[in-house]
Amino acid sequence: MQRIEQHASFGGRQEVWSHFAACLGCDMRVGVYLPPQALRGEPCPVLYWLSGLTCTEQNFITKAGAQEHAARHGIIVVAPDTSPRDPDGKLGVADDEAYDLGQGAGFYVDATEQPWARHYRMQQYVAQELVAWVEANFPASPARSISGHSMGGHGALVTALRNPGRYRSVSAFSPIVAPTQVPWGRKAFEAYLGPDAQAWKAWDAVELVAAARERLPLLVDVGDADPFLAEQLRPELLRVACDAVSHPLQLRLQAGYDHSYYFVASLLGEHFEHHARALR
Repeated sequence: MQRIEQHASFGGRQEVWSHFAACLGCDMRVGVYLPPQALRGEPCPVLYWLSGLTCTEQNFITKAGAQEHAARHGIIVVAPDTSPRDPDGKLGVADDEAYDLGQGAGFYVDATEQPWARHYRMQQYVAQELVAWVEANFPASPARSISGHSMGGHGALVTALRNPGRYRSVSAFSPIVAPTQVPWGRKAFEAYLGPDAQAWKAWDAVELVAAARERLPLLVDVGDADPFLAEQLRPELLRVACDAVSHPLQLRLQAGYDHSYYFVASLLGEHFEHHARALR
């Protein structure tokens, strides 16, 4: 592992690390914010943040203003890249010309189809290898939460629902809640998982809620001015699914907000409060 950035921030330190991810077969970049408590050697809980389509580890750490909230609550924030990468073209990591498939668009699934299966195992990375790496190399306690935006909101919800007991809280901004029913998800799932739509349901939050073994409360914020609201996000489907099985959901449609990091930054403090209560 190699530290490639460090910046003092709110009494703590924003770092960016590169480490080899065995399940992806490539180096991955990860933003890690260490609050003042962690710099003093105190074990701190960890919030994992999953970003959206086209993003790297940089989008969240530079645009969301997370460091102030993390410092106040004493939370380590871990923000990995969104897919395996192959900047030199030497590893054979598959890619696509479209922005919504391939590098930058891992969708947090474990691909089963070629040419994707060799490297695109983002669920295994986020839920297992990344957690093990963080807890082995930073002053991290076993208390974990997870959040994300857009494709990363889908990833956060699915990761929490697929791994009961692993996270104490989950939240999402503008998530793709039903990828099996919307264009972004159907395109990615057919490529990564093959043509069997039944297999896709294992990666769909709306489908997973029905059989969830843990009733972890879901906090979801969506802007009513989001251009992707009606076609790609479909938050009403999550409300129906949660109501059907009495799964706790706080779904908030926020007036005037769009899909951008201006939206995320505006409400991120409330999400930190949500996670801090659970992590305490």
